Amino acid sequence: MDQLTQFAPIILMFVVVYFFMIRPQMKKAKQERNFASELKRGDRVVTKSGMHGKIVDFSEKNNAVIIETGAGKITFDRSSISMEMSKKLNEPAKPEKESKAKAIKEKK
Repeated sequence: MDQLTQFAPIILMFVVVYFFMIRPQMKKAKQERNFASELKRGDRVVTKSGMHGKIVDFSEKNNAVIIETGAGKITFDRSSISMEMSKKLNEPAKPEKESKAKAIKEKK
């Protein structure tokens, strides 16, 4: 029993690290995999390097997407598509009146 109480802080530390660091990273990685697998033609996306474009086609052989940009068509790996930035790009724009009213309330 004495040995267990000596190792209890170390065990507790590993449990805390798991729940606050490892588990959230695994959850986010799973969400990104799902996002990459659910991409379809016509989706507007942003790559992690900041390239904006629209998905034109898929290359299943290379696990890549072909994106049409202002400069032409470029092939990117599916994992290079940014989930956060693409979702932010595709979310509906808020009306200006609501955003201005909210800004005024925050100042008060």
